[in-house]
Amino acid sequence: MDRMLYLAMNGAKQTALAQTANSHNLANVNTTGFRQDLLAFESVPIEGPGIASRTFTLARGPGVNLNPGPVNTTGRNLDVAINGDGFLAVQAPDGSEAYTRAGDLRVSSGGILTTGAGHPVLGNGGPISIQPAESISIGTDGTISIRPLGESPDTILEVNRLKLVNPDLQSLKKGEDGLLRVEGADVAPADAAVRVASGAREGSNVNAVEALVNMIALSRNYELNVKLMRVAQENDAADAQLLRMGQ
Repeated sequence: MDRMLYLAMNGAKQTALAQTANSHNLANVNTTGFRQDLLAFESVPIEGPGIASRTFTLARGPGVNLNPGPVNTTGRNLDVAINGDGFLAVQAPDGSEAYTRAGDLRVSSGGILTTGAGHPVLGNGGPISIQPAESISIGTDGTISIRPLGESPDTILEVNRLKLVNPDLQSLKKGEDGLLRVEGADVAPADAAVRVASGAREGSNVNAVEALVNMIALSRNYELNVKLMRVAQENDAADAQLLRMGQ
C-alpha cells in the first residue's frame, strides 16, 4: 500500500512542477524574443538497501527551444530582428555578458540603449550610449547611426555597432533571468556575418495551442495521481477494518 501511495505522491509532485514550467511558457507567448523552456519526464530507480523494486518520476528541463519565433514588422526604427542564426549581446543584471533575440530596443533616460526588459545592449567596448538625436537608425550589420539634434538632414553620425554573435547552440544555457549564456563563463566573439532587419521584432517561439494542450494533459495526469492517493487511503482503511473483524 505504501508503494502505491509513494508513487502516486511522487507523480503528483513532478506533474505540478511540469505544470509550473508549462504555465511559464504560456505566460510568455507574447514576450518578444522569448525562448521556450523544454521539460521531460524521466524514470529514476530508487537506490538503497533492499530489493530495487521502486522507480520514481523526475521532471527535468533538458534545455531550451532555440528555434526562431515569428517575425513581425513594426516600422519602428529601434526594433531589430535577427536574420537567420545569431544573437544580440546584452549586459545581464549581474554584469556578465549574455545573449538574446529580443530586439525591442529603446534609449533609456540616461542615454543607454537597452532592450525592452531593461538590459543594456553591448557594442564596441561595452554598453552603447547614444546622445540626444533627431533620428536613430540601425543598419543590417548592426551599425547605429544618428542625426544629432539641430543638424541638417544630411548630417549622419555613426556612433557604435551592435555586438552580434553566433555561438554554438549546444554551448548555450538559459538562466533564470531568461537570458542565454555560453557555458563555462566564456564570451562569444562578435560575428560580422550576423545580420539584422530594422523595423521588425521576433516574437516568442512558444506554440500557444501546444502549451494549452499540455496544460490540459498535465492537469488530468495530476488528478489521476490524486485519485490514486485516495484509493490507497481507502484500501488502507478497508484493510484495517478487515483486521479488526478478524480479531
